Parts: sequence; structure tokens; C-alpha cells
Amino acid sequence: MTAEFQVPSPLVPTRENYFVRYCKQHSDGSWAVVDVSLDSLRPNLISRTRRRPSGCLIQELPNGYSKVTWIEHMEVDDRSVHTMYKPLVHSGLAFGAKRWVSTLERQCERLASSMASNIPASDLSVITSPEGRKSMLKLAERMVMSFCTGVGASTAHAWTTMSSTGSDDVRVMTRKSMDDPGRPPGIVLSAATSFWIPVAPKRVFDFLRDENSRSEVKCLGFGLVVDFMNVANVLEKQTEPPGPTWNCSSCVRFTSKLTVLS
Repeated sequence: MTAEFQVPSPLVPTRENYFVRYCKQHSDGSWAVVDVSLDSLRPNLISRTRRRPSGCLIQELPNGYSKVTWIEHMEVDDRSVHTMYKPLVHSGLAFGAKRWVSTLERQCERLASSMASNIPASDLSVITSPEGRKSMLKLAERMVMSFCTGVGASTAHAWTTMSSTGSDDVRVMTRKSMDDPGRPPGIVLSAATSFWIPVAPKRVFDFLRDENSRSEVKCLGFGLVVDFMNVANVLEKQTEPPGPTWNCSSCVRFTSKLTVLS
């Protein structure tokens, strides 16, 4: 297998690895998925990373649950990583086991939400059918994949720096969109920048997901927004009442001609 691991930022180089994957079920019912690097078989390849034996162990637990243990072994030359992103990379949330477990957990939440039958009344809004909820979640997943494709540092698409002011660099990229279902053919223009905000991450996240803050955020892209209506809301994860909602997909109508999925 050949894989290119990315972070949604052009300031973090991708990691390309060539490896073989072996899956085996043990006598106790547990599954092992192991990746072994074959980069040494490509002597002409110049790479800043080398993936050592890595993988996960999946064990069955009572009540239909699973215990997943993930291990990532990497040799990395991270000198080309922007200073702003080094803490993220070093924490394991960018390429490490923490990211894989988080991604797996998020996908399981999405599948559980799409198959849920006990939907809270506050979550019904105008989409009441299971098929409608599944369609909205699939569209949201496509949107996230499209976003990550547009801001990643894939070697297939080159970024151009528009300004040189250190951490406030603005980079742009153009790519062709052809034979992509649901998207018209043409040229896709992406722009990305990174900057520091002297506010705790959770406060920024709460602000962006707060319905009362949507008009303040959306007016930056759509002009002055006087009013909006949340026409659909699909929860993906919620702690036990009265806990907060963390992950959800929302469909918001700003005008009769403008509806935004977030």
C-alpha cells in the first residue's frame, strides 16, 4: 500500500509511506492489523519519514463494545514543519495514534447517529425521516473531505505563497475538478492561512458552533446577515443530559436563496 498522510494545513508537509498491511484474527476473537514499512525497498526515494511497525489491536467487550489499542512508530525529520504546528505534531494529534483513534471514534459516532431510532424531539426540526438524516450526514462527510482536500499539502497540488510575513502567509492553490459527482467541472481555487488567537481553543470552538454567533461569522463571507433560521440539526455525539452537544451537522437558511450546511 502507498499512503500520503496529511494535516489540513499547507504549513505541515505530508508524510508518504510505502508499506504492507497484514490482518489476522486470533483464537481469542481479537483482531490485529499491522503495517510494516517497505520504504527501504525504494532506495531512490528521498523521504523525511519512515514508518516503523505500527497498527492496532481490536478486542471484543461485553454489550457490543470494542476496545481498540493503536500504536504508531515513526522516524521523522520535522525541521520543515512550521513552528506554529510543531506542538500539534509532537502531541500525536496530527499523525500519531491519538488522531487514528479520534478519527475512528468520530466515524463510529456518525454511523450510530445515522442508524439511531430514538431521536430527541429537539433534533427533529424539518428532517424527520431516517433517510433524510443519513443523506444530510453523507453530505456533511463529503463537505469535510472536500475541505481537507482543499487545504492539505498533498504533493499532487502545489501551493503558491501570496505574501511573506512569517506566520501570516497566505497561500493559494488551483486544481481542476473533473468527473466529481455532485460538483460542476471547472477550476477550484483554495486559499489558506494560519494565525494565532489569544483565546482558548474550546472558547473558539464554542463560538463557531453557537447558533447566536452564526450571523457574526457568516456575514464575513455573505455580507450583512440580518436573520437566519436553523432548518435542520443532526447530532453526532452528545454527553448525558444536561451535557453539551459536541459534534453535529446543521443546515441553516440565511435567506430564501441561501442555505448553508455546517
